[in-house]
Amino acid sequence: MADRSSTIVSTPRLDTHVWIAGSSEQAPVLLLHGNVSSGEFFARVQAQLSERYFTLAADLRGFGRSQRKPVDATRGMQDFSDDIAQLWQADELGLRDRPAHVIGWSAGANVAMQLAMDHNACVASLTLINPGSPFGFGGTKGVDGQPIWPDFAGSGGGTANPEFVELLRSKHSGADKPTAPRNVMNTFYWKPPFKVDQSREDRYVAAMLDTATGPENYPGDATTSDNWPGLAPGTTGMNNALSPKYLNQAALAAIERKPPVLWIRGADDQIISDRSMFDFAVLGELGAVPGWPGAEQVPAQPMVAQTRHVLDGYRSHGGRYWEVVLSDCGHGPHIEKEAEFMATVDEFLARGEVANSDG
Repeated sequence: MADRSSTIVSTPRLDTHVWIAGSSEQAPVLLLHGNVSSGEFFARVQAQLSERYFTLAADLRGFGRSQRKPVDATRGMQDFSDDIAQLWQADELGLRDRPAHVIGWSAGANVAMQLAMDHNACVASLTLINPGSPFGFGGTKGVDGQPIWPDFAGSGGGTANPEFVELLRSKHSGADKPTAPRNVMNTFYWKPPFKVDQSREDRYVAAMLDTATGPENYPGDATTSDNWPGLAPGTTGMNNALSPKYLNQAALAAIERKPPVLWIRGADDQIISDRSMFDFAVLGELGAVPGWPGAEQVPAQPMVAQTRHVLDGYRSHGGRYWEVVLSDCGHGPHIEKEAEFMATVDEFLARGEVANSDG
């Protein structure tokens, strides 16, 4: 496996940290991490792909070693996709006018979809790993992402657990508290009892702790609401950028040039699912958040069904997508089911298609 190098690439928008591996003569692959993580979570995938591709794993703004610039949440994922588009034009990378196979995980998949919408020429193909719903996180119902409340209450910066945020801020690396980043990772990023070895676990936790916390980054600011659960999105930070108040990627279905899409996900994901353990509607139903108005008013967000709805529209407008579900797997297929994930991605990148599979 090829060694990775680390560099900071400066553009007018952002100083972006990038892990680079492979020969620049090969076709480029761009790896985009999810929320509360960094490019470190792609280290093994990058090492394997770099045998055949020029691979770049970028840290998004406010994550990893990239610049701690504020996130304008009112633009949805556009701050992130615009950052990446400028990165792609940087002379030192030599990638100008060379479309990339873009692989995005979780919120990084939403960035990848936005990149395809706004900077289409940058994208040769899309691989979406357990992507966030195109209709954002929280506060919607139905496959077409209808808002539950007019102010999108139940989504945004106030939805993050404040103890988790404080432990991130204080760089807490232990496992002595239920909301410690290490425990959150092992409980929700993967399907228990899966665990990586101790050295990798420590590197992943360190990457989580590189998240910039506060109202302008993670999780963002919040406002109060008269609607349950009493909080609504603010205007800055990552979780607000993921709020359906500002994020609606239904237009992906109608983009003119449609790169092939691989949607690969774990069957037992607790973060992005039709019954997410981070969805206030589910938490209310379970009694963890008091005052839940009931399923008729505040049903669980059907995140997976919403993604399928948009991708079916993509297909009906002439695009191609393939859904692959890996059984006994949670939110991190590229780590939990590395061999199956790599085989599927290798086939997709090599031929542009995979057979439909249920795992």
